[in-house]
Amino acid sequence: MKSKIDSFIDHLAAANMENVFNPYVDKCDIHDLADGPQRRRINLRNALKSAVENNTESVWIARDLGYRGGRRTGLALTDEAHLSNFSALHKNIKLQKATKGPVVAERTATVIWNMLDRVSDSVFPWNIFPLHPHLPNDPMSNRCHTSKELKACDHIFNEMLDIIRPNRVFAIGSNAHASLEKKGIRGLCVRHPSYGGQNIFIDQIERAYGIEK
Repeated sequence: MKSKIDSFIDHLAAANMENVFNPYVDKCDIHDLADGPQRRRINLRNALKSAVENNTESVWIARDLGYRGGRRTGLALTDEAHLSNFSALHKNIKLQKATKGPVVAERTATVIWNMLDRVSDSVFPWNIFPLHPHLPNDPMSNRCHTSKELKACDHIFNEMLDIIRPNRVFAIGSNAHASLEKKGIRGLCVRHPSYGGQNIFIDQIERAYGIEK
């Protein structure tokens, strides 16, 4: 019998939508290694297993995967430059780079991990929509998911919560917060660090975790 984690990853890999890159099954012909999707599935499996074994306290929920971050790593709010930070936060789990060429950094992930490195609790980052939506004919772009796409992945989000069972939920940005409210999930809304929100985000996380400035 499959574990909850393996079933979850199978359901995630089965999601298939137009103009949406699924990093757990789709291979980018430009950037990915031959086994890129498999490496991302392993990354996520190791992260989930560690989160369960170490009783992860909270989840940080953002909107969707970005083309410079989770599309490449398979881990929400995490670019390749911060794979080692994710590993350290989760008891030095094994994480693999799934792409060719130099490490790519993402601005949002950098701000997020600067704060996660200061948080004493174990945190599992995720997105309200777990895949990378992009503009038609422009796979290296970011767009917001549609309501139809979000609804198609509702069961995946619910499975994640059932696996992690967090005590606290943080919504990063108003989009994620609105989606959580529609699901009846209470979460602390903090400003998304992009578009001038970096200082507000940092201040809100410092206050939420009692971190000294």
